[in-house]
Amino acid sequence: MSVIYDDRPCELGEGPLWHPERKQLFWFDIVNKRLMTRVDDEPQSWDFAEHVSAAGWVDRDTLLVASETGLWRFGLENGQKELISPMEADNPVTRSNDGRADPWGGFWIGTMGKQAETGAGAIYRFYRGELRQLVSDITISNAISFAPDRSCAYFCDTVTRQVRRWDLNPETGWPEGNSAVFLDLRSEGLNPDGAVVDAEGNIWIAQWGASRVAAYSPSGQFLKAVQFDARHASCPDFGGDDLTTLFCTTAREGLDAHTIETQPSNGMTFAAPNVAQGQAEHRVIL
Repeated sequence: MSVIYDDRPCELGEGPLWHPERKQLFWFDIVNKRLMTRVDDEPQSWDFAEHVSAAGWVDRDTLLVASETGLWRFGLENGQKELISPMEADNPVTRSNDGRADPWGGFWIGTMGKQAETGAGAIYRFYRGELRQLVSDITISNAISFAPDRSCAYFCDTVTRQVRRWDLNPETGWPEGNSAVFLDLRSEGLNPDGAVVDAEGNIWIAQWGASRVAAYSPSGQFLKAVQFDARHASCPDFGGDDLTTLFCTTAREGLDAHTIETQPSNGMTFAAPNVAQGQAEHRVIL
């Protein structure tokens, strides 16, 4: 059973991050260029001059924030930002999208066209000062997440309706060989969006347009789904004191006025308690 965690509607909610030291959820409204959170149950936000979409935690008071032009060190106490690495800064067509820290302290981040232009995006990994492109010709980068045993990464191009699995080097975390299809959702007409992996290795995938986050085993078997009172579930993350609450951002993007009027919770951020045991988000090492 899910409840509304934050009732501020996002046009495109994305990138939820449970900060394990602060015990605090951060997330983004990409379209409105905003980082959002709650402090002592009070809403708080920061506005940016460009699209921002995903983050990792560096220390208690610092996030690594992905924007349409780069990766930035962002101070939560003073609101100051410092460029760590440019990323497609000379390409006005694209912006950042889905991203997550990996178990080695790296940060994977996807880009996409602002109008979802075909093949305009890519997926990168930032690690030890180097930003390296891993995948090109991506239309909507999503589902970036990592197995708890460090064996693999997951990612998808939403328009293909397929989630891919990629073996990782156990020492460095760099991908090895070619990625392979892990989950094919074409026959069900489901659109994989953001994803997170729990402590048992099950992957929880937000399914855009289906009002749910669905869990699949490491072998790709459907396990269960958590429903949310919003059409477009966009990205999940585990949080709460014991990491058993499944948070999920949603979006109003693409919905007509009647749908929003009759279901005003579209775009709000949700929490479903006691869903599964999550992993703590990995620290980004700059």
